[in-house]
Amino acid sequence: MQPCARHATLQGVESMRTIALAGLVAFLAAVLAGGGGLPARAAPMEMGAQATVAPGVVAKLSAARLATAKYATDLERAKADGYGIITTMIPNMGYHFLNPKVEGFDVTKPPILVYVRRGEAWQLVAIEWVWPKKPATPPLPGARYGSFGAACHYTDGSFVTAASQAQCAKTNPKTGAAFNFWHPPLVTFHIWVWYPNPSGMFAEFNPLLTPFNND
Repeated sequence: MQPCARHATLQGVESMRTIALAGLVAFLAAVLAGGGGLPARAAPMEMGAQATVAPGVVAKLSAARLATAKYATDLERAKADGYGIITTMIPNMGYHFLNPKVEGFDVTKPPILVYVRRGEAWQLVAIEWVWPKKPATPPLPGARYGSFGAACHYTDGSFVTAASQAQCAKTNPKTGAAFNFWHPPLVTFHIWVWYPNPSGMFAEFNPLLTPFNND
């Protein structure tokens, strides 16, 4: 790597670390609002005018952050642990990385990590779960859901909407990447534990990610 490129990369990593630290400060400030620690009695977290996280959820969100801190600015570690790219940058949401071995709902073991990037630096912003239909019981109190249409996914993260796997080409006609998998319409659930979201902790999209939409 040339000196200038290395310098730019280091700047990007440092910028992402600053973002992660700022998010942690905001998170802890909300959790400690009442002068307490991380137990369930801590004050609710205000993440926007339209959403408040229930006190009983605070400890679980703290556990989710602690469990995923190792991935916050280390995408390579996430890949080593089994997470592979399944989408390119979805505006105001991020790049998605799936670990197909993770099943069920456990806030400390998300099957999907959502990142943004700036140059060669990556920053974890959210964790995610998906289901073929809306869960009969919310995974967490106050859960809000999004959706993802049926699609063919390719090994480079590109995807093409398709009603059935039979419609999936063996390679993406635009990128040439090999077919990875197809899924039916999905219900999605995001938790924005690594980036502030004025739309709420469980919102589908995050307007603060707009600056990353072209990266």
